Amino acid sequence: MNVGRISRMPYHDEPTRYDTAQICVNGHEINSWAGSQPEFNSAFCKECGAKTITACPACSGSIRGHALISGVINIGPYDIPAHCHACGKPYPWTEVRIQVAREAAGELVNLTREEQEQLRGTIDDIVLDTPRTTLAAMRFKRLVGKAGKEAVRSFESILGSVVSKATRKMIFP
Repeated sequence: MNVGRISRMPYHDEPTRYDTAQICVNGHEINSWAGSQPEFNSAFCKECGAKTITACPACSGSIRGHALISGVINIGPYDIPAHCHACGKPYPWTEVRIQVAREAAGELVNLTREEQEQLRGTIDDIVLDTPRTTLAAMRFKRLVGKAGKEAVRSFESILGSVVSKATRKMIFP
């Protein structure tokens, strides 16, 4: 007896579609299947009590949830996006983390004012994935390392979820 495959790859002319995700404005995942499984949606976050959203506040584009591929069951982990796929703007949870990181840079007493400003200047570049990211990550790692292990842990907590995986590996080993 010939047993068929459980899943198949989509045909090249089959575009990948995405479900809609529901995220609280502080970045906690509520439901990465909000469109197809709305029974798991919630108006407020159970972790922090913040309002939840399913669309970008800047352009109203849906927040991408899990990929919907015909014939494939997707049970893998969901990575909360930092920026909107439709307009490129940072989501509210990314904006607040950037602001908190800038404020935290000014609190590092082991750094001079000039070094604090340099550190603030790296934050936008490490949150984006651009040609400047590697240089900014090197500078960020040097300055935060100079401030001490507690500073490294604090910045990892603040920015770890909104930097790319590659950048995270560079600055938070």
